[in-house]
Amino acid sequence: MERYDFLVIGGGIAGLSYALKVAELGSVCILFKKGLADSSTSWAQGGIAGVNSPDDTFELHAADTETAGAGLCDPKIVDILVREAPERIKELIDVGVAFDKSSEGSTAFDLHQEGGHSKRRIFHAADATGFEIQQKLLAAAKSHRNIQFIDRCSGIDLITTHKIGVEKSAPNRVLGCYALNKFGQIEPFIAHTTMVATGGAGKIYLYTSNPDIATGDGIAMCFRAGVPVANMEFFQFHPTCLYHPAAKSFLITEAMRGEGAKLRRIKGEEFMGKYHELRELAPRDIVARAIDHEMKLHGEEHVLLDISHLAADKIRNHFPTIYERCLKFGFDITTGPIPVVPAAHYCCGGVVVDEMGRTNIKNLYVTGEAACTGVHGANRLASNSLLEAIVFAHRAAEIHKAEGKNEKISFEVPSWDPGKAIPSDEEVVVSQNWDEIRRAMWNYVGIVRSNKRLARALTRITTVQREINEYYWRYLVTSDMLELRNIALVSELVIRSAIARKESRGLHYNLDYPEKDERFLRPTVIDAEQYQILSGS
Repeated sequence: MERYDFLVIGGGIAGLSYALKVAELGSVCILFKKGLADSSTSWAQGGIAGVNSPDDTFELHAADTETAGAGLCDPKIVDILVREAPERIKELIDVGVAFDKSSEGSTAFDLHQEGGHSKRRIFHAADATGFEIQQKLLAAAKSHRNIQFIDRCSGIDLITTHKIGVEKSAPNRVLGCYALNKFGQIEPFIAHTTMVATGGAGKIYLYTSNPDIATGDGIAMCFRAGVPVANMEFFQFHPTCLYHPAAKSFLITEAMRGEGAKLRRIKGEEFMGKYHELRELAPRDIVARAIDHEMKLHGEEHVLLDISHLAADKIRNHFPTIYERCLKFGFDITTGPIPVVPAAHYCCGGVVVDEMGRTNIKNLYVTGEAACTGVHGANRLASNSLLEAIVFAHRAAEIHKAEGKNEKISFEVPSWDPGKAIPSDEEVVVSQNWDEIRRAMWNYVGIVRSNKRLARALTRITTVQREINEYYWRYLVTSDMLELRNIALVSELVIRSAIARKESRGLHYNLDYPEKDERFLRPTVIDAEQYQILSGS
Protein backbone atom coordinates (compact mmCIF):
# COMPACT_ATOMS: atom_id res chain seq x y z
CA MET A 1 0.00 0.00 0.00
CA GLU A 2 1.89 3.04 -1.32
CA ARG A 3 1.80 6.29 0.66
CA TYR A 4 2.59 9.72 -0.74
CA ASP A 5 2.56 13.32 0.37
CA PHE A 6 0.45 14.29 -2.64
CA LEU A 7 -1.85 12.26 -4.86
CA VAL A 8 -2.88 13.91 -8.13
CA ILE A 9 -5.74 12.28 -10.04
CA GLY A 10 -5.42 13.46 -13.63
CA GLY A 11 -2.46 14.56 -15.74
CA GLY A 12 -3.55 17.51 -17.86
CA ILE A 13 -2.48 21.12 -17.36
CA ALA A 14 -4.20 21.31 -13.96
CA GLY A 15 -2.68 18.14 -12.51
CA LEU A 16 0.79 18.55 -14.00
CA SER A 17 1.24 22.22 -13.05
CA TYR A 18 0.09 21.46 -9.49
CA ALA A 19 2.39 18.43 -9.26
CA LEU A 20 5.42 20.43 -10.37
CA LYS A 21 4.80 23.05 -7.70
CA VAL A 22 4.22 20.66 -4.78
CA ALA A 23 7.02 18.26 -5.75
CA GLU A 24 9.41 20.54 -3.88
CA LEU A 25 7.49 19.77 -0.71
CA GLY A 26 7.32 15.97 -0.85
CA SER A 27 6.52 12.84 -2.86
CA VAL A 28 3.92 13.10 -5.62
CA CYS A 29 1.99 10.40 -7.45
CA ILE A 30 0.05 11.27 -10.61
CA LEU A 31 -2.62 8.84 -11.82
CA PHE A 32 -3.24 8.93 -15.57
CA LYS A 33 -6.45 7.27 -16.70
CA LYS A 34 -4.97 6.30 -20.08
CA GLY A 35 -1.63 7.31 -21.60
CA LEU A 36 0.46 10.27 -20.47
CA ALA A 37 -0.71 12.50 -23.32
CA ASP A 38 -4.40 11.52 -23.11
CA SER A 39 -6.02 14.60 -21.64
CA SER A 40 -8.41 17.35 -22.69
CA THR A 41 -5.44 19.70 -22.48
CA SER A 42 -3.79 17.90 -25.40
CA TRP A 43 -6.88 18.56 -27.50
CA ALA A 44 -7.10 22.31 -26.71
CA GLN A 45 -6.52 24.28 -29.91
CA GLY A 46 -7.30 27.93 -29.29
CA GLY A 47 -5.01 29.09 -26.52
CA ILE A 48 -4.77 30.73 -23.11
CA ALA A 49 -6.01 34.23 -22.31
CA GLY A 50 -3.99 36.91 -20.53
CA VAL A 51 -3.50 40.69 -20.73
CA ASN A 52 -0.29 41.40 -22.67
CA SER A 53 -0.69 44.59 -24.69
CA PRO A 54 -0.77 48.33 -23.90
CA ASP A 55 -4.37 48.73 -25.08
CA ASP A 56 -5.65 45.88 -22.90
CA THR A 57 -6.40 45.91 -19.15
CA PHE A 58 -7.34 43.53 -16.36
CA GLU A 59 -10.64 45.36 -16.11
CA LEU A 60 -11.44 44.65 -19.77
CA HIS A 61 -10.55 40.96 -19.43
CA ALA A 62 -12.72 40.76 -16.30
CA ALA A 63 -15.60 42.57 -18.01
CA ASP A 64 -15.47 40.21 -21.00
CA THR A 65 -15.45 37.21 -18.66
CA GLU A 66 -18.41 38.50 -16.66
CA THR A 67 -20.38 39.45 -19.77
CA ALA A 68 -20.01 35.92 -21.10
CA GLY A 69 -20.96 34.53 -17.67
CA ALA A 70 -24.37 36.25 -17.84
CA GLY A 71 -24.37 37.56 -14.30
CA LEU A 72 -23.25 34.41 -12.49
CA CYS A 73 -19.48 34.91 -12.35
CA ASP A 74 -18.00 35.60 -8.92
CA PRO A 75 -16.32 39.03 -9.41
CA LYS A 76 -13.71 38.34 -6.71
CA ILE A 77 -12.67 35.08 -8.38
CA VAL A 78 -12.63 36.66 -11.84
CA ASP A 79 -10.36 39.42 -10.53
CA ILE A 80 -7.96 36.80 -9.17
CA LEU A 81 -7.97 35.02 -12.53
CA VAL A 82 -7.18 37.98 -14.74
CA ARG A 83 -4.62 39.59 -12.43
CA GLU A 84 -2.64 36.38 -11.90
CA ALA A 85 -2.78 35.40 -15.58
CA PRO A 86 0.44 37.12 -16.79
CA GLU A 87 2.63 35.50 -14.12
CA ARG A 88 1.16 32.02 -14.68
CA ILE A 89 1.60 32.34 -18.46
CA LYS A 90 5.19 33.48 -17.90
CA GLU A 91 5.76 30.27 -15.89
CA LEU A 92 4.58 28.23 -18.88
CA ILE A 93 7.01 30.11 -21.10
CA ASP A 94 9.80 29.48 -18.57
CA VAL A 95 9.08 25.74 -18.65
CA GLY A 96 9.53 25.83 -22.43
CA VAL A 97 6.08 26.39 -23.93
CA ALA A 98 6.67 28.03 -27.33
CA PHE A 99 3.81 30.46 -27.93
CA ASP A 100 3.77 31.93 -31.43
CA LYS A 101 5.58 35.22 -32.01
CA SER A 102 4.27 37.99 -34.27
CA SER A 103 7.12 37.45 -36.75
CA GLU A 104 10.35 35.54 -37.08
CA GLY A 105 12.93 36.89 -34.65
CA SER A 106 10.37 39.05 -32.87
CA THR A 107 9.99 39.11 -29.09
CA ALA A 108 6.31 40.13 -29.31
CA PHE A 109 3.67 37.43 -29.14
CA ASP A 110 1.10 36.84 -31.87
CA LEU A 111 -2.10 37.27 -29.89
CA HIS A 112 -5.40 35.94 -31.21
CA GLN A 113 -8.86 37.36 -30.57
CA GLU A 114 -11.77 34.99 -30.02
CA GLY A 115 -15.51 35.31 -29.53
CA GLY A 116 -16.46 37.45 -26.51
CA HIS A 117 -13.00 39.05 -26.17
CA SER A 118 -12.76 42.81 -26.75
CA LYS A 119 -9.00 42.68 -27.34
CA ARG A 120 -6.34 40.37 -28.73
CA ARG A 121 -5.07 38.50 -25.67
CA ILE A 122 -4.95 34.81 -26.64
CA PHE A 123 -1.48 33.22 -26.44
CA HIS A 124 -1.32 30.25 -28.79
CA ALA A 125 1.02 27.72 -30.37
CA ALA A 126 -0.45 27.62 -33.87
CA ASP A 127 -3.71 25.66 -33.44
CA ALA A 128 -2.30 23.03 -31.07
CA THR A 129 -1.70 25.08 -27.93
CA GLY A 130 -2.85 22.44 -25.48
CA PHE A 131 -0.62 19.78 -27.00
CA GLU A 132 2.41 22.08 -26.71
CA ILE A 133 1.63 22.83 -23.07
CA GLN A 134 1.01 19.16 -22.25
CA GLN A 135 4.31 18.04 -23.75
CA LYS A 136 6.40 20.69 -21.99
CA LEU A 137 4.77 20.11 -18.59
CA LEU A 138 5.16 16.35 -19.00
CA ALA A 139 8.84 16.73 -19.83
CA ALA A 140 9.39 18.88 -16.74
CA ALA A 141 7.49 16.47 -14.50
CA LYS A 142 9.35 13.43 -15.85
CA SER A 143 12.66 14.99 -14.90
CA HIS A 144 11.61 15.60 -11.29
CA ARG A 145 12.79 12.96 -8.83
CA ASN A 146 9.81 13.41 -6.50
CA ILE A 147 7.12 12.76 -9.12
CA GLN A 148 5.91 9.25 -9.97
CA PHE A 149 3.69 8.53 -12.98
CA ILE A 150 1.16 5.69 -13.01
CA ASP A 151 -0.62 5.29 -16.33
CA ARG A 152 -3.78 3.39 -17.27
CA CYS A 153 -5.12 3.67 -13.75
CA SER A 154 -8.76 4.67 -13.18
CA GLY A 155 -9.91 6.23 -9.93
CA ILE A 156 -12.93 4.46 -8.45
CA ASP A 157 -13.80 6.34 -5.28
CA LEU A 158 -12.14 8.69 -2.84
CA ILE A 159 -11.14 7.28 0.55
CA THR A 160 -12.27 9.49 3.42
CA THR A 161 -12.19 9.11 7.18
CA HIS A 162 -15.98 9.03 7.35
CA LYS A 163 -16.06 6.19 4.83
CA ILE A 164 -13.63 4.05 6.82
CA GLY A 165 -15.59 4.41 10.04
CA VAL A 166 -14.24 7.48 11.79
CA GLU A 167 -16.97 9.18 13.83
CA LYS A 168 -19.05 11.61 11.79
CA SER A 169 -18.63 14.15 14.59
CA ALA A 170 -14.96 14.45 13.59
CA PRO A 171 -14.09 16.53 10.49
CA ASN A 172 -14.08 14.47 7.30
CA ARG A 173 -10.69 14.27 5.57
CA VAL A 174 -9.50 12.59 2.42
CA LEU A 175 -6.90 9.80 2.57
CA GLY A 176 -6.47 9.10 -1.14
CA CYS A 177 -8.47 6.91 -3.50
CA TYR A 178 -9.11 3.36 -4.64
CA ALA A 179 -8.09 2.85 -8.26
CA LEU A 180 -8.24 0.13 -10.91
CA ASN A 181 -4.76 -0.42 -12.33
CA LYS A 182 -3.70 -1.65 -15.78
CA PHE A 183 -3.53 -5.24 -14.51
CA GLY A 184 -7.18 -5.26 -13.46
CA GLN A 185 -6.33 -5.01 -9.75
CA ILE A 186 -7.85 -2.51 -7.33
CA GLU A 187 -5.41 -0.84 -4.99
CA PRO A 188 -5.57 2.06 -2.53
CA PHE A 189 -3.33 5.06 -3.17
CA ILE A 190 -2.82 6.80 0.17
CA ALA A 191 -1.77 10.43 0.50
CA HIS A 192 -1.83 13.30 2.93
CA THR A 193 -3.33 15.56 0.24
CA THR A 194 -5.38 14.64 -2.82
CA MET A 195 -5.85 16.88 -5.85
CA VAL A 196 -8.63 15.93 -8.27
CA ALA A 197 -7.79 17.23 -11.76
CA THR A 198 -9.70 14.79 -13.94
CA GLY A 199 -11.09 17.21 -16.51
CA GLY A 200 -14.58 17.42 -17.93
CA ALA A 201 -17.56 15.30 -18.86
CA GLY A 202 -18.25 15.78 -22.57
CA LYS A 203 -18.81 12.05 -23.06
CA ILE A 204 -22.19 12.29 -21.34
CA TYR A 205 -23.32 13.62 -24.73
CA LEU A 206 -23.55 11.74 -28.01
CA TYR A 207 -21.48 14.34 -29.88
CA THR A 208 -18.53 15.96 -28.17
CA SER A 209 -15.21 17.59 -28.94
CA ASN A 210 -13.71 15.92 -25.86
CA PRO A 211 -11.42 12.87 -25.77
CA ASP A 212 -12.90 9.51 -24.76
CA ILE A 213 -11.57 9.87 -21.20
CA ALA A 214 -13.85 12.85 -20.42
CA THR A 215 -16.48 10.96 -18.43
CA GLY A 216 -16.81 13.22 -15.40
CA ASP A 217 -14.92 10.86 -13.09
CA GLY A 218 -13.66 13.49 -10.64
CA ILE A 219 -17.02 15.22 -10.36
CA ALA A 220 -18.73 11.90 -9.66
CA MET A 221 -16.11 10.72 -7.15
CA CYS A 222 -16.23 13.97 -5.20
CA PHE A 223 -20.02 14.03 -5.13
CA ARG A 224 -20.17 10.46 -3.86
CA ALA A 225 -17.66 11.47 -1.16
CA GLY A 226 -19.92 14.28 0.02
CA VAL A 227 -18.78 17.39 -1.85
CA PRO A 228 -21.50 19.60 -3.38
CA VAL A 229 -21.52 20.49 -7.08
CA ALA A 230 -22.68 23.71 -8.70
CA ASN A 231 -23.90 25.04 -12.06
CA MET A 232 -24.00 21.67 -13.78
CA GLU A 233 -26.77 22.88 -16.11
CA PHE A 234 -24.29 25.13 -17.87
CA PHE A 235 -22.67 22.82 -20.42
CA GLN A 236 -20.97 24.61 -23.26
CA PHE A 237 -21.43 23.37 -26.80
CA HIS A 238 -18.62 24.34 -29.12
CA PRO A 239 -20.27 25.83 -32.20
CA THR A 240 -17.93 24.38 -34.79
CA CYS A 241 -16.81 20.77 -34.96
CA LEU A 242 -16.02 19.11 -38.28
CA TYR A 243 -19.04 17.24 -39.62
CA HIS A 244 -17.81 13.94 -41.01
CA PRO A 245 -18.66 10.36 -39.99
CA ALA A 246 -14.99 9.51 -39.44
CA ALA A 247 -13.90 12.76 -37.78
CA LYS A 248 -15.26 12.03 -34.27
CA SER A 249 -16.31 15.68 -33.85
CA PHE A 250 -12.88 17.14 -34.55
CA LEU A 251 -12.91 20.65 -33.12
CA ILE A 252 -12.44 23.68 -35.35
CA THR A 253 -10.98 26.39 -33.15
CA GLU A 254 -12.88 29.60 -32.48
CA ALA A 255 -9.73 31.47 -33.51
CA MET A 256 -10.72 30.82 -37.13
CA ARG A 257 -13.78 33.00 -36.63
CA GLY A 258 -11.54 35.46 -34.82
CA GLU A 259 -9.49 35.67 -38.01
CA GLY A 260 -12.60 36.34 -40.12
CA ALA A 261 -14.11 32.96 -40.97
CA LYS A 262 -17.82 33.19 -41.89
CA LEU A 263 -20.70 30.88 -41.03
CA ARG A 264 -23.09 30.09 -43.86
CA ARG A 265 -25.98 27.81 -44.63
CA ILE A 266 -25.37 25.01 -47.11
CA LYS A 267 -26.63 27.27 -49.92
CA GLY A 268 -24.09 29.95 -48.98
CA GLU A 269 -26.31 32.41 -47.08
CA GLU A 270 -24.66 34.11 -44.07
CA PHE A 271 -26.91 34.09 -40.99
CA MET A 272 -25.13 35.26 -37.82
CA GLY A 273 -26.20 38.87 -38.39
CA LYS A 274 -29.75 37.81 -37.51
CA TYR A 275 -28.69 36.65 -34.05
CA HIS A 276 -26.09 39.06 -32.67
CA GLU A 277 -24.39 42.34 -33.53
CA LEU A 278 -20.97 40.70 -33.19
CA ARG A 279 -21.97 38.09 -35.76
CA GLU A 280 -19.34 35.29 -35.80
CA LEU A 281 -17.58 36.79 -32.75
CA ALA A 282 -20.66 36.52 -30.52
CA PRO A 283 -20.33 34.38 -27.34
CA ARG A 284 -20.29 30.65 -27.96
CA ASP A 285 -23.76 29.95 -26.56
CA ILE A 286 -25.34 32.38 -28.99
CA VAL A 287 -23.37 31.03 -31.96
CA ALA A 288 -24.20 27.41 -31.03
CA ARG A 289 -27.93 28.17 -30.66
CA ALA A 290 -27.93 30.09 -33.93
CA ILE A 291 -26.41 27.13 -35.78
CA ASP A 292 -28.77 24.72 -34.06
CA HIS A 293 -31.78 26.87 -34.99
CA GLU A 294 -30.71 27.25 -38.63
CA MET A 295 -30.17 23.50 -38.98
CA LYS A 296 -33.59 22.68 -37.50
CA LEU A 297 -35.37 25.48 -39.34
CA HIS A 298 -34.12 24.37 -42.74
CA GLY A 299 -33.80 20.64 -42.07
CA GLU A 300 -30.06 20.69 -42.77
CA GLU A 301 -27.53 18.38 -41.10
CA HIS A 302 -24.76 20.97 -40.86
CA VAL A 303 -23.71 24.52 -41.73
CA LEU A 304 -20.55 25.78 -43.42
CA LEU A 305 -17.50 27.60 -42.05
CA ASP A 306 -15.47 29.49 -44.64
CA ILE A 307 -12.05 31.12 -44.16
CA SER A 308 -10.91 30.72 -47.77
CA HIS A 309 -10.91 34.50 -48.33
CA LEU A 310 -7.58 34.68 -46.46
CA ALA A 311 -4.26 34.00 -48.17
CA ALA A 312 -3.54 30.28 -48.35
CA ASP A 313 -0.10 30.65 -46.71
CA LYS A 314 -1.59 32.55 -43.77
CA ILE A 315 -4.25 29.86 -43.26
CA ARG A 316 -1.69 27.05 -43.35
CA ASN A 317 0.64 28.89 -40.95
CA HIS A 318 -2.04 29.84 -38.46
CA PHE A 319 -4.04 26.61 -38.53
CA PRO A 320 -1.69 23.82 -39.62
CA THR A 321 -3.33 21.04 -37.59
CA ILE A 322 -6.81 21.89 -38.83
CA TYR A 323 -5.55 22.27 -42.40
CA GLU A 324 -3.90 18.84 -42.40
CA ARG A 325 -6.78 17.11 -40.61
CA CYS A 326 -9.41 18.54 -42.95
CA LEU A 327 -7.35 17.52 -45.99
CA LYS A 328 -7.48 13.91 -44.76
CA PHE A 329 -11.26 14.10 -44.97
CA GLY A 330 -11.26 15.72 -48.40
CA PHE A 331 -11.67 19.38 -47.41
CA ASP A 332 -9.16 22.11 -48.35
CA ILE A 333 -9.86 25.07 -46.04
CA THR A 334 -7.71 27.35 -48.25
CA THR A 335 -10.08 26.98 -51.21
CA GLY A 336 -13.54 26.42 -49.78
CA PRO A 337 -15.82 25.96 -46.75
CA ILE A 338 -16.00 22.98 -44.42
CA PRO A 339 -19.14 21.42 -42.87
CA VAL A 340 -19.49 22.03 -39.12
CA VAL A 341 -21.95 21.27 -36.30
CA PRO A 342 -22.04 22.09 -32.57
CA ALA A 343 -20.81 19.48 -30.06
CA ALA A 344 -20.58 19.26 -26.26
CA HIS A 345 -17.35 20.94 -25.29
CA TYR A 346 -16.95 22.26 -21.74
CA CYS A 347 -18.58 21.76 -18.34
CA CYS A 348 -18.83 25.21 -16.73
CA GLY A 349 -20.04 23.71 -13.44
CA GLY A 350 -18.33 21.18 -11.23
CA VAL A 351 -17.17 20.48 -7.69
CA VAL A 352 -17.61 23.46 -5.37
CA VAL A 353 -14.25 24.91 -4.30
CA ASP A 354 -13.06 28.16 -2.76
CA GLU A 355 -10.50 30.63 -4.13
CA MET A 356 -7.67 28.25 -3.14
CA GLY A 357 -9.18 25.11 -4.68
CA ARG A 358 -10.31 23.69 -1.31
CA THR A 359 -13.44 21.57 -0.91
CA ASN A 360 -15.52 20.91 2.22
CA ILE A 361 -13.41 17.78 2.89
CA LYS A 362 -10.07 18.42 4.58
CA ASN A 363 -7.02 18.02 2.32
CA LEU A 364 -9.18 17.46 -0.78
CA TYR A 365 -8.61 19.95 -3.60
CA VAL A 366 -10.09 20.19 -7.09
CA THR A 367 -8.88 22.26 -10.02
CA GLY A 368 -9.39 22.54 -13.77
CA GLU A 369 -12.61 21.60 -15.54
CA ALA A 370 -13.74 19.32 -12.71
CA ALA A 371 -14.01 22.34 -10.38
CA CYS A 372 -16.54 25.13 -10.07
CA THR A 373 -14.49 28.11 -8.92
CA GLY A 374 -16.99 30.81 -9.86
CA VAL A 375 -14.97 32.02 -12.86
CA HIS A 376 -17.26 30.90 -15.67
CA GLY A 377 -20.74 31.58 -14.36
CA ALA A 378 -23.38 30.67 -16.94
CA ASN A 379 -20.96 30.55 -19.88
CA ARG A 380 -17.19 30.25 -20.25
CA LEU A 381 -15.30 32.93 -22.12
CA ALA A 382 -13.06 31.35 -24.76
CA SER A 383 -9.50 30.48 -23.64
CA ASN A 384 -10.17 31.07 -19.94
CA SER A 385 -10.16 27.35 -19.16
CA LEU A 386 -6.44 26.59 -19.44
CA LEU A 387 -5.87 29.80 -17.52
CA GLU A 388 -8.26 28.84 -14.72
CA ALA A 389 -6.49 25.49 -14.35
CA ILE A 390 -3.01 26.95 -13.81
CA VAL A 391 -4.14 29.88 -11.66
CA PHE A 392 -5.99 27.75 -9.11
CA ALA A 393 -3.50 24.88 -9.20
CA HIS A 394 -0.89 27.47 -8.22
CA ARG A 395 -3.04 28.85 -5.42
CA ALA A 396 -3.62 25.38 -3.97
CA ALA A 397 0.13 24.72 -4.03
CA GLU A 398 0.75 28.00 -2.21
CA ILE A 399 -1.36 26.75 0.71
CA HIS A 400 0.86 23.70 1.12
CA LYS A 401 4.00 25.85 1.06
CA ALA A 402 2.55 27.95 3.87
CA GLU A 403 1.55 24.89 5.92
CA GLY A 404 4.98 23.31 5.86
CA LYS A 405 5.78 19.61 6.21
CA ASN A 406 2.92 17.12 6.06
CA GLU A 407 2.14 15.02 9.10
CA LYS A 408 2.05 11.24 8.60
CA ILE A 409 -1.32 9.54 8.07
CA SER A 410 -2.21 7.50 11.15
CA PHE A 411 -5.42 5.96 9.81
CA GLU A 412 -5.57 2.32 8.71
CA VAL A 413 -7.04 2.09 5.23
CA PRO A 414 -8.68 -1.23 4.37
CA SER A 415 -7.92 -3.07 1.15
CA TRP A 416 -10.65 -3.14 -1.48
CA ASP A 417 -13.32 -5.72 -0.66
CA PRO A 418 -15.03 -7.13 -3.78
CA GLY A 419 -17.60 -8.97 -1.64
CA LYS A 420 -19.41 -11.63 -3.67
CA ALA A 421 -18.85 -9.91 -7.01
CA ILE A 422 -18.20 -12.22 -9.97
CA PRO A 423 -16.85 -11.63 -13.50
CA SER A 424 -19.50 -10.14 -15.75
CA ASP A 425 -21.18 -12.21 -18.43
CA GLU A 426 -23.43 -9.33 -19.58
CA GLU A 427 -21.15 -6.64 -21.00
CA VAL A 428 -23.98 -5.71 -23.37
CA VAL A 429 -25.66 -4.03 -20.39
CA VAL A 430 -22.78 -1.58 -20.22
CA SER A 431 -22.75 -0.73 -23.93
CA GLN A 432 -26.55 -0.47 -24.11
CA ASN A 433 -26.85 1.89 -21.14
CA TRP A 434 -23.83 3.92 -22.27
CA ASP A 435 -25.46 4.58 -25.64
CA GLU A 436 -28.88 5.23 -24.14
CA ILE A 437 -27.62 7.83 -21.66
CA ARG A 438 -25.67 9.77 -24.26
CA ARG A 439 -28.55 9.80 -26.77
CA ALA A 440 -31.04 10.90 -24.10
CA MET A 441 -28.72 13.72 -23.00
CA TRP A 442 -28.24 14.88 -26.60
CA ASN A 443 -31.94 14.78 -27.47
CA TYR A 444 -33.42 16.08 -24.22
CA VAL A 445 -30.70 18.07 -22.41
CA GLY A 446 -28.83 19.60 -25.31
CA ILE A 447 -28.47 23.12 -26.69
CA VAL A 448 -32.21 23.84 -26.42
CA ARG A 449 -34.26 22.31 -23.60
CA SER A 450 -37.87 22.24 -22.41
CA ASN A 451 -39.73 21.09 -19.31
CA LYS A 452 -41.07 18.05 -21.13
CA ARG A 453 -37.66 17.04 -22.48
CA LEU A 454 -36.01 17.41 -19.07
CA ALA A 455 -38.75 15.36 -17.38
CA ARG A 456 -38.27 12.58 -19.91
CA ALA A 457 -34.52 12.66 -19.37
CA LEU A 458 -34.86 12.42 -15.59
CA THR A 459 -37.30 9.49 -15.83
CA ARG A 460 -34.95 7.59 -18.08
CA ILE A 461 -31.76 8.36 -16.16
CA THR A 462 -33.38 7.26 -12.89
CA THR A 463 -34.26 3.89 -14.39
CA VAL A 464 -30.81 3.47 -15.89
CA GLN A 465 -29.19 4.41 -12.57
CA ARG A 466 -30.98 1.53 -10.84
CA GLU A 467 -29.77 -0.92 -13.48
CA ILE A 468 -26.21 0.39 -13.24
CA ASN A 469 -26.08 0.21 -9.43
CA GLU A 470 -27.36 -3.34 -9.44
CA TYR A 471 -24.78 -4.30 -12.06
CA TYR A 472 -21.96 -2.45 -10.26
CA TRP A 473 -22.37 -4.37 -7.00
CA ARG A 474 -22.97 -7.74 -8.62
CA TYR A 475 -19.94 -7.92 -10.92
CA LEU A 476 -16.22 -7.24 -10.65
CA VAL A 477 -15.18 -3.72 -11.52
CA THR A 478 -14.04 -2.88 -15.07
CA SER A 479 -12.94 0.44 -16.54
CA ASP A 480 -16.00 0.51 -18.82
CA MET A 481 -18.27 -0.04 -15.84
CA LEU A 482 -16.59 2.76 -13.89
CA GLU A 483 -17.09 5.21 -16.75
CA LEU A 484 -20.72 4.19 -17.20
CA ARG A 485 -21.39 4.67 -13.49
CA ASN A 486 -19.83 8.13 -13.61
CA ILE A 487 -21.54 9.42 -16.77
CA ALA A 488 -24.88 8.28 -15.35
CA LEU A 489 -24.37 10.24 -12.12
CA VAL A 490 -23.03 13.35 -13.85
CA SER A 491 -25.90 13.23 -16.34
CA GLU A 492 -28.36 13.11 -13.46
CA LEU A 493 -26.67 16.12 -11.85
CA VAL A 494 -26.93 18.07 -15.12
CA ILE A 495 -30.62 17.17 -15.53
CA ARG A 496 -31.59 18.03 -11.94
CA SER A 497 -29.72 21.34 -12.16
CA ALA A 498 -31.42 22.19 -15.47
CA ILE A 499 -34.85 21.42 -14.02
CA ALA A 500 -34.15 23.67 -11.03
CA ARG A 501 -33.25 26.70 -13.19
CA LYS A 502 -36.60 27.99 -14.40
CA GLU A 503 -35.21 30.63 -16.73
CA SER A 504 -32.88 30.92 -19.72
CA ARG A 505 -29.41 32.23 -18.94
CA GLY A 506 -26.07 31.72 -20.63
CA LEU A 507 -25.70 28.13 -21.80
CA HIS A 508 -29.02 27.02 -20.31
CA TYR A 509 -31.89 27.71 -22.70
CA ASN A 510 -35.37 26.43 -21.84
CA LEU A 511 -38.21 26.98 -24.34
CA ASP A 512 -40.71 27.16 -21.47
CA TYR A 513 -38.72 29.93 -19.72
CA PRO A 514 -37.13 31.88 -22.60
CA GLU A 515 -36.19 34.97 -20.54
CA LYS A 516 -33.80 35.66 -17.69
CA ASP A 517 -35.36 35.76 -14.23
CA GLU A 518 -33.52 37.69 -11.51
CA ARG A 519 -34.82 35.25 -8.88
CA PHE A 520 -32.31 32.78 -10.34
CA LEU A 521 -29.34 35.13 -10.28
CA ARG A 522 -27.39 32.65 -8.13
CA PRO A 523 -25.51 29.37 -8.58
CA THR A 524 -27.43 26.10 -8.68
CA VAL A 525 -25.88 24.00 -5.92
CA ILE A 526 -26.66 20.33 -5.29
CA ASP A 527 -25.83 19.19 -1.79
CA ALA A 528 -24.17 15.77 -1.81
CA GLU A 529 -25.34 14.74 1.66
CA GLN A 530 -29.02 15.66 1.31
CA TYR A 531 -29.05 15.22 -2.48
CA GLN A 532 -31.17 18.32 -2.92
CA ILE A 533 -30.96 21.68 -4.63
CA LEU A 534 -29.76 24.47 -2.35
CA SER A 535 -30.99 27.99 -2.94
CA GLY A 536 -28.06 29.83 -1.37
CA SER A 537 -25.27 31.47 -3.30
